Amino acid sequence: MEQTKMTKNFTVAVVREDDWYIARCLENGVTSQGKSVEAALQNVEEAISLFYEDEPPMDVPLVYMANLEVVV
Repeated sequence: MEQTKMTKNFTVAVVREDDWYIARCLENGVTSQGKSVEAALQNVEEAISLFYEDEPPMDVPLVYMANLEVVV
């Protein structure tokens, strides 16, 4: 029996490391990379789909985003 596909929203943070852009999903930790922001996002989208291929997410945890100013 084939599972019904669903659409879920995920929060992805992208950072640049040397010549690569690293994209990490904050809800599940799935990470991928690409030579551009767009490529990294496409790659992490595919990785998230594969992550949930056998068992779709039931409840995606709510992620709160905040900027912090820290003295270092």
